[in-house]
Amino acid sequence: MSILVKPIITEKITKEGELFNRFGFVVDKKANKVQIKKAVEATYGVSVVNVNTMNVRPDRTTKYTKSGLISGKSNAYKKAIVQVQEGETIDFYNNI
Repeated sequence: MSILVKPIITEKITKEGELFNRFGFVVDKKANKVQIKKAVEATYGVSVVNVNTMNVRPDRTTKYTKSGLISGKSNAYKKAIVQVQEGETIDFYNNI
């Protein structure tokens, strides 16, 4: 079971990465901060200073179609914001 599911690459997270050395990841729902810190350090070879986590709730939607109302929802997930030590960085684009 992998703790890090995928990195989050949005404008807001990219800006925080440039200014404050913070990077975002979608992580396993059952992972705690210590496990996330060890996984990031092992995967990317950086030293982690701080880890913030948050549970993102699912978004519910309702669509009006010819066949009637269709309701659905997105999946819930856990997000981690990881701050690395000053002078270090994580490059998500080197494997493209």
